[in-house]
Parts: sequence; C-alpha cells; structure tokens
Amino acid sequence: MVKKKWVAVLTASSFIIGAGGMYGGLNVLDEKENTAQPQRMASEQKSTPDELHKVQTVYEVIANQYVEKVNRTELIEGAIDGMVSSLKDPYSVYMDADTAKQFEEALDSSFEGIGAEITVVEGKLTIVAPFKDSPAEKAGLKPKDQIVTIDGKSVSGLTIYEATKKIRGKKGTTVTVGIIRPGMTKPLDIKVKREDIPIETVVAKVREKQGKRIGLIEMTSFSEDTGKDFKAKLKKLEKKELDGLVIDVRGNPGGFLTSVEEILKELVTENKPYMQIEEKSGRKVPYFSEKKKVKPYPVAVLTDEGSASASEILAGALKEAEGYPIIGETSFGKGTVQQPVPLGDGSNLKLTTHKWLTPNGNWIHKKGIRPDIEVRQPDYFYAHPLQVNKPLMREMNNDRVKSAQMMLDGLGYAPGRTDGYFSKETEDAVRALQIKSGVKVTGKINKETARKLEEQWTAEMKEEKNDLQLQAALSYIRNLDR
Repeated sequence: MVKKKWVAVLTASSFIIGAGGMYGGLNVLDEKENTAQPQRMASEQKSTPDELHKVQTVYEVIANQYVEKVNRTELIEGAIDGMVSSLKDPYSVYMDADTAKQFEEALDSSFEGIGAEITVVEGKLTIVAPFKDSPAEKAGLKPKDQIVTIDGKSVSGLTIYEATKKIRGKKGTTVTVGIIRPGMTKPLDIKVKREDIPIETVVAKVREKQGKRIGLIEMTSFSEDTGKDFKAKLKKLEKKELDGLVIDVRGNPGGFLTSVEEILKELVTENKPYMQIEEKSGRKVPYFSEKKKVKPYPVAVLTDEGSASASEILAGALKEAEGYPIIGETSFGKGTVQQPVPLGDGSNLKLTTHKWLTPNGNWIHKKGIRPDIEVRQPDYFYAHPLQVNKPLMREMNNDRVKSAQMMLDGLGYAPGRTDGYFSKETEDAVRALQIKSGVKVTGKINKETARKLEEQWTAEMKEEKNDLQLQAALSYIRNLDR
C-alpha cells in the first residue's frame, strides 16, 4: 500500500465566480515533492536550454528597441501566458500575484459573487454547476451553459480569469450573462444579482420510506472541513439505526482532495484503492483506505452533469471499490491533476501533471461516470428562465414560449404542446394560471405573469417528492433485502 499525505484542491474548472476569489482545478501536491520543488527549480535554472535564447533575444530587442516605452514585467507575464496558452489545456493556468492571492481567498467558507463555477469545454467558456441556492441557481443558470457575453460584450478571446474579473463585483450589483444552452436556438440573457455566497457543504437528514430509515447526506462542494463535517453528521445519523444511506453530490463541482479522502476512508475498505494517480511516465500510484469492514447498510450515490472532479473520485470509488450504485445522470468528466508551482514573487503556475484514475484504472476525462440506474428529472426541470421583454402571445414560436409551456405542463395547466408554438390551448393554460395567481387575465405572458409562473415552477422543483432521482435512490434502498 502507498500512503502519502496530499495537499490538494479538486474542482472541475479553473475558477469559481466570486468577488472574493476563485478555486483552481484539480490540484494535487505531494508534501515531500513540494519541499524539493525550489531546489529542483534552482538547479534547472543554472543552465538555460538553447531554445530559450531565442525568447531572451526577443525580450531584449522589444524591451530596448520598441518605439514606445515597454513595461518589462508585462513582457514577462505575456510570455508566460503565451507558453501556458499554447498547451490548449483549460486546467493549466498562470496566475499573477494578484490572481494567486484571490485564488487563496476563494478557499474561505464564504465569498461574494454569483456562485457558479466555470471551465473551458472545447474552447467554450462553460458553467460546470451553480452552487445550491446561489444567485446563479436562482436566476436559472445550469450546468453546461456556454457563456457567450458578459454585460452584452462578447467573451471571445478572454481567458477564464479575464472573464471572471468581468463577472465578479460588489454584493448588490448585477451582471447579465448571455448563455447558449443545448436545445436553444438563440442566446439567452440572464441577469444575476451578486450576493454573499456562504458555503454550508454538508446537509444531513433521515427519510422514512415504508418503514425503513434512510440517511441522506448532500454535499454541495468539498471544502476544507467537509470531510470532518461528513463524519460527524454520519455518526449522528448512524445512532438512528440506518437501513441505508444516499450520498448526493449532484451539482457538486469539487474541492479539497483531503476532504474526499476522509470520506472515502469511512466508506471504502482496504481491498481496493479508492483512486490511482498516473504519472507522465505511465506509472500508476494507488491510494488505499485502512478500513477493514464495509458499512452494515447499503449505500447509493446521486450524480448529475454538474458532479465533477472530487465528486467523480468519490462516485467512482464507491462504485468500483464497493459496488455501490450510481443513480441519476452521467457526471461532468474531469480526470486530470494540476500541481501548483510557486514562482517566488507571489505568482503561481497551475500545471496539469497527472491523470487520476478510478479503482479499476478507468480514466473518465471528458466522458464522466455513467450511472448504474439512469434517471432524468421531469421535463420541466430543464426549462429556461423566461426573461420576458415583450409579452408572449398567440402564434408566437420561440424558445421562451417553449420554456413557458414546459413550466405550465409541469404545473398541471395543460398547455397542449411543448414545442414553442403558442397555441389556443397554451393561451387557455395561461389564463388558468392568471386566475389562480390573481393577476389580470389576458392569456398573454407579460412580466408579471412570467414572474408568477417562475415562482410556482421554482417551488415545484424544490418539492422533494418531485425529485425523481432522489426518489429513485430512496426506492432502491427501500427495496433491498437486508
């Protein structure tokens, strides 16, 4: 068995959008290697490779001969940015001193912003997941939304850091994020009000299901204390004589590897590794728990497309090491490891150096972890915010009408169709909504009607009975013979 202590941060993307800072991608740093890093770098710098003479020549020519005054620091920053960008790896990032400081501040228990994590997928700025109950989630941002504009200006050519600087801002201010979503024909502008984003990462409950007591632990991210909180709350649940446990990491973009390890060492036995790290040479290093016995009750894991990186390590370990089922949707697919390299002046290079593999040696990068039991939420869960600037009415045919129809259908108002064409049946459904909501009955969806519709839609999605994925997990455990 290999036993190492890791100092790490695992998140699916390069940054979490917030005024206080940003998380970085899956960072794994062995403490022994870390202490050797400065010496190694110093020895390597004694001899400059021949290919770097060209870089030095260009630097000196520009600095000394360019027609206008040149900021030498900016030249160096630009050269480093260029080298990192040439890798075409969204998870390898150079952070200047200010950015690195914000990165560290982002690991606090709360921050200001909109509460959504972003990455780059096939060159597109993409949302991994909004935090639960964050402004981003409340405004209707969803996993895999592609960001195309910020406050009306294109994000083309922006790095993740440049984009996050534009999205960040003071509490109480707003930002308009233009997104493209699968199934939409046109971009959608979503206005989000920045707020404090407290991160309570572990929520534990007990659910009674036909005489069985089933524990439910939801983890929204893996902060520094998540592992400790998980163990404490699981211990309290176990005092209630559980018949099973559901672990919910839907919409969880990742966090500290040390927290994931704490949790897995509670749930995975020593028989198989909970994770493997693959080095550039191809050598694979397994990591083991020391636990002798499995829990005396069944476990199931809930995932969706916003479950990323650390969440995928947890799901993959429980699935392959102990045979616990994954229920829900295929996860995000982040299987690389980044090592932070301090550069001595407060700046930092976060470089992809390893792959992480599941217990069976599977690399889930860009593929995700497929569920054993695939369950989609009801169709109305996938509707888009309406953003009504002018009333929607009969004979219109667009994405906003389609979303309104999906909401109406989910709420039981029977719009007749959900293809985006505003029919007579849809008009009747809108009238029924307006009567029930106490607003002027017109059959048209103006801003007031849209607000009432979205309020009912949001409330319906928060009803636990309508969460088909959760209900499937509870039913799975309830139906097991013990």
